[in-house]
Amino acid sequence: ELEITEGMAFDRGYSSPYFVTDAERQVCEYDNALLLVTDRKISAIADLVPVLEAVSRSGSPLLILAEEVVGEALATLVVNKNRGVLQVAAVRAPSFGERRKASLQDIAILTGATLISEDRAMALDKVTLDDLGRVRRVTITKDSTTLVASGDHQQAVSERVAAIKRELEGTDSDYDREKLSERIAKLAGGVAVIKVGAPTETELRNRKLRIEDALNATRAAVEEGIVAGGGTTLVQLASSLDGLKAILKGDERTGVEIVQRSLAAPLMQIAHNAGYDGTVIASEVVQRNLGFNAATGTYEDLLAAGIIDAAKVVRLGLQDAVSIAAMLLTTEAVIADKPEPAAPAAPGGDGGMGGMGGMMGGMGGMGMPGMM
Repeated sequence: ELEITEGMAFDRGYSSPYFVTDAERQVCEYDNALLLVTDRKISAIADLVPVLEAVSRSGSPLLILAEEVVGEALATLVVNKNRGVLQVAAVRAPSFGERRKASLQDIAILTGATLISEDRAMALDKVTLDDLGRVRRVTITKDSTTLVASGDHQQAVSERVAAIKRELEGTDSDYDREKLSERIAKLAGGVAVIKVGAPTETELRNRKLRIEDALNATRAAVEEGIVAGGGTTLVQLASSLDGLKAILKGDERTGVEIVQRSLAAPLMQIAHNAGYDGTVIASEVVQRNLGFNAATGTYEDLLAAGIIDAAKVVRLGLQDAVSIAAMLLTTEAVIADKPEPAAPAAPGGDGGMGGMGGMMGGMGGMGMPGMM
């Protein structure tokens, strides 16, 4: 189920990797979390003790969004989080200078928080639960933070968006217009929440991982576009190296030939998995200038058929493969998993039947002929 709701995402990650709650995915996630928003730099834990005690009594997780959380304050938060005393995380505020204060105010309005600002002579040690905002869910990675708002402050958000639009109309600076438009988009655009259900925890986890993979692939496609899938693009790249190969000699020419054969390998493997001869399929794809649809066994325009790859994924895969090959050539060694011995075959049925034959022979020796 897809739900579009109020929220915001910005390019700032957790202040310490020790705030991670899911080690496998390297993310920090909390539901129904409280939010402390301040433009101050926090270094002394004494400033946070009153609000931390209040939050601890409430039982809710806490996200601290500040100019920076460092030193004693950061170390104490990490220790308390890892000991299970507090569910807490700290994130550096987005943007810089005056724009940082404006962004923090946007977040405060979105979540119902009070911006604890030096301009207002507000002290951190005087903060109460009433000054904190609340979000339905917060997801923090190494590089980004996504807040899903509760939706209780729509009127305030609408008024804030209207005020930013008026500011946008009154400026002549292209840079200011760009930044103001970004703020409007973040406030008014909201975030999409995909709700996943399953009858068991294992199936639920698998479904969530598949959806996350799809989202990551979509983001990669938005960044750099799409190309024909099924290994077709790599085979076409291999053909484009013919001109380079023609002007090279010796080991350099051999190197290009190795790369060309490697570029055809994904398509050949796909064809082999589908029960076809990979070498023949790769040759046909080059000659016909079409892709191979392994599901139907036909040659067609894969872009039109919707069989696509994110260009970024293909590019990074090729770059990483070249990097690994270069490292192998440099070191002349590779570390691999030690092959495990094959499991012994289970006893077959023939041995058991032989035993039964022996039993029959034994019965014959029990005087059957004497009965004759």
